[in-house]
Amino acid sequence: MAATSSLSEEDLLCPLCSQIYSLPVLLNCGHNFCKVCLGKSQEWKEYRVCPVCRYVAAPGKPPINLELKIAVDEYQEQKNTRDLEVCCTHLQKMTLFCHNDEEPICLACQSSMRHKVHECSAVEEAARKKKTEISDLLEPLKKKLRVLTKTKDQWEETKNYIQTQAFQCERAIKEEFEQLHQFLQKEESKRLKALKQEEEMKKEVMSKKLDNIKDQIRTLSKTISDTEKSLRGRDLAFLQDYKQTKKSVKCIIREPECIRDILINSAQHLGLLRYKVWRKMADIINHVPITLDPNTAQSNLRITEELTCMEYSNKQLLPDNPERCTNRVCVLGAAGFTWGKHSWTVDVGQGKDWNIGVVQESINRKTAVFLNPTEGFWVISLQNGDSYWAETSPRTKLVLKQKPEKITVKVDYDKGKVAFINAVDLTTIHIFNDRFTEKLFPYFSPGLYNEEKISSPLKICSLKIQVQLE
Repeated sequence: MAATSSLSEEDLLCPLCSQIYSLPVLLNCGHNFCKVCLGKSQEWKEYRVCPVCRYVAAPGKPPINLELKIAVDEYQEQKNTRDLEVCCTHLQKMTLFCHNDEEPICLACQSSMRHKVHECSAVEEAARKKKTEISDLLEPLKKKLRVLTKTKDQWEETKNYIQTQAFQCERAIKEEFEQLHQFLQKEESKRLKALKQEEEMKKEVMSKKLDNIKDQIRTLSKTISDTEKSLRGRDLAFLQDYKQTKKSVKCIIREPECIRDILINSAQHLGLLRYKVWRKMADIINHVPITLDPNTAQSNLRITEELTCMEYSNKQLLPDNPERCTNRVCVLGAAGFTWGKHSWTVDVGQGKDWNIGVVQESINRKTAVFLNPTEGFWVISLQNGDSYWAETSPRTKLVLKQKPEKITVKVDYDKGKVAFINAVDLTTIHIFNDRFTEKLFPYFSPGLYNEEKISSPLKICSLKIQVQLE
C-alpha cells in the first residue's frame, strides 16, 4: 500500500458506497470494500463473488486490509487537522494568537474590528509561552494528587483496621460473656449488636469518604492526563483548547479532611463491662474510676484486663489516627474532665521507668516534647529504678523514704491542683499547682522491667464495691 501522502481521496473511496473506506476488507481478487457495504451487496449475499469483477471469493470471511485501514485513518486525521487550522470565518490558516481573547486567529481576523487593538503573536511563540504557563499550573495538581493518593492509602488501611478492631472487640466481649451465666445472654447480644452497628456505620462512613477521594483522584488524574496530552499535541490544537485547559488546571482541590473519632470506640464496648452489669453479677465485679483508650495507645503498648492494664509489648500494626500517641510509649484515659475532683490509684509494680499523671487534650501526640506543664503535662516519673522526678521546668528531684508500689493521683480541676500520694502510707509525693484551661486526660507511660526488656505493667487499681440488697 502506498504512503498516505501519495494517495488521493479517490484512491480511498469504496466502489460500492463511494465514501471513504470504513473498515476495508480485501478479497482474493485484489478489490477492497467497506466491510458493511460488502455484507449488504446482493452478489456477496447470494453468490459470494466480487461485486466489481465477479471473481469467486475464497471461503470464509475476507480479511481486513490493515495497510489500507491505516492509510484511511492517517488521511482522516490529516484532513481533520487541516480543517482545524482554518479560520471558520475567513477560511484562512490561523497563524496568530490573540492574547486578549486567548484564541487563535488568522491575518484577516487581526485586521478586523474585534481584534484590531488586541495584542497578538505568532502561534509558535504563543504556544511556547502558554505551554510553560500550563506546565507551571500543572505541578501543584500533581503534588495534590500525591497527597490525595497517600491519604487514600491511609484511609484504606484505617478501614481495614476498623474491621480488625471490631473483630478483636467482639472476641473480647465473647470471652467476658463466657464467664457469665446464661441469664446474661440478652446483655451480650445487645452489646454485640451495638458493636456491629458502630462497625457498619463507621465502615460505611469510610467507604463514602474513600469513594469521594477516589472520585477526586480519578477527576484529577484525568485532568492531568488530558492536560499532558494537550501539551504534547499540536500548537494550534493546544491553543484552541487553551481556555478550557486553563480552567481545568486552575480547579480548586480541597485538602483531604482529618477524620477524627472514626475508629471503633473500644472503650465504650469493653470498658468496665462487668461493672455495667454488676447488679446481676455483683460477686465478680471490679470497678475502676477510669479506663484506658486503646485508640490513643502507642503501637508498642498492649492493653488488657478490661482496658485497665497496660504493658510494653511487640509492636502492633495500628493506624496513625489523630488521637494516637506516637511520640512516646504511652496511653491516655478514655474519658477526660473539665471540672470537679477526680482520683485513681495506679499499681506501678516493679518497673524501673514510668510516667503517670494528667495531660491536656491538645498535647503534641506525634513529635517529641518535654514533659512539663508548659507543654501540657503534669506528671511524675521514675528513672533507672531509683530516681523520682516531678516533671516541672526545670525538673524537680523527689526524695522518698520508701519506694511506692501504688500511687494515687488526685485532681482538683477547679483549684488547679494535681497531687500524687503514696497509697500505702498516704504520704504526699508531689503537688502541682496550676490553672487548667482545657480538658484533662489521665496519662500513663510504662517502662521496661530490666535489660532483658521484660515488661512491667502499670495497672489501674479497682475499688471495693459493696452491694446491699433489700
